[in-house]
Amino acid sequence: MELALYQPEAGYYTSRRSRVGLSDQSDFFTASSLGPIFGELVVAACIHLLRNQDPAEFKFIEIGAEEGRSVLDHVSHPFAAVVPVSVTQSAELSGPCIVFSNELFDAQPCRRFIGRGGAWRELGVELQEDGLHESERLPLELPPQLPTEAPEGYHLDLPLRAAQMTEQLASPSWHGLFLAFDYGKSWRELVEATPQGTVRAYHQHKQSNDLLIRAGEQDLTCHVCWDWLQSALDKHGFCVAPIASQEAFLVKNTAQTLARIMQEEASSVSPRKSGLLQLLHPSSLGQKFQVLSATRNVS
Repeated sequence: MELALYQPEAGYYTSRRSRVGLSDQSDFFTASSLGPIFGELVVAACIHLLRNQDPAEFKFIEIGAEEGRSVLDHVSHPFAAVVPVSVTQSAELSGPCIVFSNELFDAQPCRRFIGRGGAWRELGVELQEDGLHESERLPLELPPQLPTEAPEGYHLDLPLRAAQMTEQLASPSWHGLFLAFDYGKSWRELVEATPQGTVRAYHQHKQSNDLLIRAGEQDLTCHVCWDWLQSALDKHGFCVAPIASQEAFLVKNTAQTLARIMQEEASSVSPRKSGLLQLLHPSSLGQKFQVLSATRNVS
């Protein structure tokens, strides 16, 4: 999975291709694809969550920005600077920061396991004469996160890289706001309610369970484990809010901005109004995505 996504020359996220957008040639769309409306709400939420802090003192650092673009492009904001950081770059975090991401953690490689004969076996990939095939093996060392019981045939995808990345981003060199929009589940849901695992492929806006075709040419995603990300932030001194649906988070933290936009767009049918409805509606992005927010040394 790591090679398919991040191999320097041919990985899905490291090669030049149309990945994100609403066109038929892209593979998926994100909240940012709906226009500046998402950025407007992100700014409003950040200001609200920073409480009495002066937002002009904070750098807005977007981790996983697509091709150097930012969610705040063409959006008025009060921040000291906007710094897009792509998935192949390292973020330099110091002083007052807002560390923001949108669908960063679900794009990190995971390790896949399946229950066989009361034990966990790791799923991998073998190259055979007729192409790539899934393989099973007993790992030399089991990750300590694996449950003791291994139900027969149960797939468990461990999003370990996402948790490791959160640990790195939570380093004590900076203070401020950590804000991640993504999709995931609790640890209990992962071990009890997803018997087929959560890894999926996306190509030209179609979801597939065939992970081995089009290696490096389709997106592979894995639900994050919100409990792990929350624990990583808590360990590094963050005050961590409960996970909220995107709909609930935006309604709670951007209420005045939402009211203003709805008043401005009340009598029109506009892309801005349509984008707002997609961001909030439970049948669209409102419930599909969740938000993790945490602050450190913000009062």
